[in-house]
Amino acid sequence: MPMVSVIIPTFNRSEKVVRAVSSVLNQDFRDFEVIVVDDGSIDNTHEALSKYMSAIKYIRQSENMGVSAARNRGIKSSIAPWIAFLDSDDYWLTEKLSVQIEYIDQNPNTVACQTEEIWIKNGRRVNPKKRHKKPSGNIFTQSLKLCLVSPSSVIIKRSLFEDVGLFDETLPVAEDFDLWLRISCRHPIHLIDKGLVVKEGGHDDQLSRQFSGMDRFRIKAIVRLVESGILSQDQTSQAMEELSIKCRIYGEGCVKRGKIQEGNFYLSLPKRLDSNGEILLNSAMHSFLEE
Repeated sequence: MPMVSVIIPTFNRSEKVVRAVSSVLNQDFRDFEVIVVDDGSIDNTHEALSKYMSAIKYIRQSENMGVSAARNRGIKSSIAPWIAFLDSDDYWLTEKLSVQIEYIDQNPNTVACQTEEIWIKNGRRVNPKKRHKKPSGNIFTQSLKLCLVSPSSVIIKRSLFEDVGLFDETLPVAEDFDLWLRISCRHPIHLIDKGLVVKEGGHDDQLSRQFSGMDRFRIKAIVRLVESGILSQDQTSQAMEELSIKCRIYGEGCVKRGKIQEGNFYLSLPKRLDSNGEILLNSAMHSFLEE
């Protein structure tokens, strides 16, 4: 049995997925399996990967079901005790896995750790803003504000998914934000302060460019987390505070764009949650969250 299952979801990125796969196969740590989940590509992804078929497990979904479904399919098809993800437009430096496995060996209570990243935007290296600085350890409070874990940099103990569940396939974006909240409210996520992942941005097929008003999906994730009852009293208070901020910003934005009903819903949403996190919404109100 391999120690790490590396899951690479891809959709219509034939050239970039080849680079991603190559970066895994070139790791100086060798005890892994590679699972590429082709999420219904209609380009030449299969042909581009043909020379790697003996070294990878290739799974093709007949239709495009989204990155969460692709990652979940990979998790369910994997066998290793540790799971690592790599988005098909990113790639790893050679020592990425070896550094993380060494950290895990030295810190046996670890259930999740990530590395720093090298950011490339429109072909040029850029420095992340201060607010994107990754914390280490108990990161739940900071993670309520924005996503501070990159799928391409993290390695997760397989048993953790049995505790917190898989990626939420109903979220078209912010699915990682949702998962990291479910993990970080129960477990520390450690940081290896070394850039071992090259993360590209600025291209047209990024999910974040395909959806406007992404905060509504983060709001949905926080509401579900509060409703779940798994948070401590302090965590619930922190979640409610951040929910109020996000609802105010998104609600005011809706009103400015003429979406009065939607805006008023989000502006009033925090008031509809009682102190125990129970949400008091009728079916019409829930429809805003489920859109």
